[in-house]
Order: sequence, then structure tokens, then C-alpha cells
Amino acid sequence: MRTLVIGDIHGAHKALLQILERAKVTEADRLIFLGDYVDGWSESPKVIATLLELKASNDCIFIQGNHDELLLDYFNGKTDNDLWFMHGGKASVDAYAQVNKMELEIHLDFLRNLKHYHIDDQNRLFIHAGFTNLHGVTAEYYPRLFYWDRTLWETALSLDPNMSTDNIYYPKRFLHYKEIYIGHTPLTRIGKSTPQNRANIWNMDTGAAYTNPLTIMDVDTKEFWQSDNVNELYPNENGRN
Repeated sequence: MRTLVIGDIHGAHKALLQILERAKVTEADRLIFLGDYVDGWSESPKVIATLLELKASNDCIFIQGNHDELLLDYFNGKTDNDLWFMHGGKASVDAYAQVNKMELEIHLDFLRNLKHYHIDDQNRLFIHAGFTNLHGVTAEYYPRLFYWDRTLWETALSLDPNMSTDNIYYPKRFLHYKEIYIGHTPLTRIGKSTPQNRANIWNMDTGAAYTNPLTIMDVDTKEFWQSDNVNELYPNENGRN
């Protein structure tokens, strides 16, 4: 059985289907999705419908992303978030206007039951964004940071790669887990479109919300597969660009 981790999808159903096909995913594979299933491209309902199908056939872990919370907030009556609307929310609202109430409730229930994080039997942490507590995720005072924090990745980027883990200045957060897999902060910010590793942290957000591909990776071998650039799959849409 492979353990495959998937970065931020942002409504790109066509890209999701491509990576599942290119990685030759079977029912024997464990799938860990890092969140942000919605907002950006026009097919958020289809994304969640496919995730529900995969849940029925595979061992799946679904992590909560900040955009998943924002969409849930919208359907809970918080309709005045103009910034979210500009950053992909409008595409989700428009798409869900075409979904019947029964299917919508199933999708909202999916969003309500997403996990904050997952730690596997090899002490690998899977989380959407990060955490701030020096003692790890179980000691985090502010759970919303699990899907909003950027300091974990920013610290990894700025860390001297030659610094020993026993150095008193080495980030204590990093020491609790064998590896940490995140999304949330697009790698387009550093000009990359493939999974990037700094210290023991792997960033899987390869920019599918923008002009880059969606990515799936085998966490044991680090082999990965990518979709086409998502803007080419949706040539008449803007995504989050």
C-alpha cells in the first residue's frame, strides 16, 4: 500500500482526475488530502463529490484548509467576506448555486468533519498550514492556526541548512515529527512548481489555484506526479489569478 499526499486542489476537478490517473491510484492506496478543496476554479462541487467517492473506496484522510472553512462560513450566514469572494470564493458560490439542497448538505457535512491534522504510525504530520506551539500540535492554543499559519514554512525557508538539530537556535517545532507535510503557502512565491523540502518539512502546494499544476506524491519514495498547468485546463477562467 502506498501513502499518497495531495496538495491544494482549489476547485480544479480536471486536475484531480489527471493526478489520480497519472499516479495510477488504486483502492490499495492510502490518500491524504491537505485541504483547500474549494475556491478558485469552477468545479468545487465536483471535487468534493469525487473525494466522497474516494472515501467509499480508499483509506482517505481529509485535512481542513482555510478555504474550506471560509466556504462553510458562507453557508452558515457569513456572507460579507469580500476579500474571500475575490480570492476564489465567488467561483464556489456560483458553482454551488447549481447544486440541489440535498447534495449541498452532504458536501457541507463533509466540510464540517474535516480533520485538523493527522499523525501517522511513522510520526509524520500532515497539516494544511502549520502550528506555533513549541510542544507540537497537541499543545496548540489556537487551533485555527492549523489552517492559517505561515510561520512554519517561512521559518523553514529562512533556516540555515547547515544548522544542526541540536543547536539551541534550531526551531523546536520541527523536532517533534519525522516529517511534516503542508499546503497553504503556494510555492509560486519562491518560483517553484514542484514539491519543495526544507529541513523536515515538505510543501505540497504547487500553485494549482494559479497557473501551476496540482501534485500527488508518494511520501515514502518521494516520487510525484502532476497535472497539466491548471489554467490550461480551464482556459476561460481566472482561478485565483
